[in-house]
Amino acid sequence: MASIHSISQSQLFLRKTQFISTPKTSIFKVPIANPTKISNLFVLKSKKLAVVVVAAAGTTAAAEEKSKKKYPGEGKGFVEEMRFVAMKLHTKDQAKEGEKEAQDKPLPKWEPTVEGYLKFLVDSKLVYDTLEKIVDRADYPEYAEFRNTGLERAECLAKDLAWFKEQGHSIPEPSSPGLDYSAYVEELSKKDPQAFICHFYNTYFAHSAGGRMIGKKVSEKVINGKELEFYKWDGDLSQLLQNVRDKLNKVAEDWTREEKNHCLEETEKSFKFSGEILRLILT
Repeated sequence: MASIHSISQSQLFLRKTQFISTPKTSIFKVPIANPTKISNLFVLKSKKLAVVVVAAAGTTAAAEEKSKKKYPGEGKGFVEEMRFVAMKLHTKDQAKEGEKEAQDKPLPKWEPTVEGYLKFLVDSKLVYDTLEKIVDRADYPEYAEFRNTGLERAECLAKDLAWFKEQGHSIPEPSSPGLDYSAYVEELSKKDPQAFICHFYNTYFAHSAGGRMIGKKVSEKVINGKELEFYKWDGDLSQLLQNVRDKLNKVAEDWTREEKNHCLEETEKSFKFSGEILRLILT
């Protein structure tokens, strides 16, 4: 009995000792959240952060890629970009680089008249007068670069109209196509130099190319092949054109890519206005 009691007492003592030496878990050591959930939350947040970082990197890369994008003709200077855009607005029949769809409706028979030609010359003179006054006035400093280039046409046209008058022809007043275009470039020149430069370029350079061919055909039809002053230049035309190309490229060097694109976007309007004046020949 005694030994049993001793054992019992010992066991009781041990159990009591164990109970005393093993304190209850402190509330400060109880986890406030499941560690696994914390880990998952951290991973989730990390993934979200990674997505944001990747998205930001993607945006930056896209912006850099856009800034590095090469535009047709860009390597040769901005004038080549303008030329490329202008050529695209021709049909394949007009230029090998043309992309414009040919009209389904056939064009009217090419039958120019003296009266129609005079309307064309009068309206053309009004537009050239306006362009040349704008560069002389130079509301923007870069316009002054295009004074006295040798491409000026207003004075030549004045001589041609005087010749027609000597031949007994009545000289008409400017008509809507010329008045509208003149007013448009005048307004444009005061607030939008990039768009104005587009019209300046297309007006002078188109006349030096396709304009001369049209003039030759009209002359053969209505004035016995006489070459008008409108189609003559003092000096080497190719060199005069190159000098203006160089000036245009120099001016455009200070433009942002957005300003250059804005200039290019004006090309279609330039074609629209000049086309309306050209059609006067057939009236």
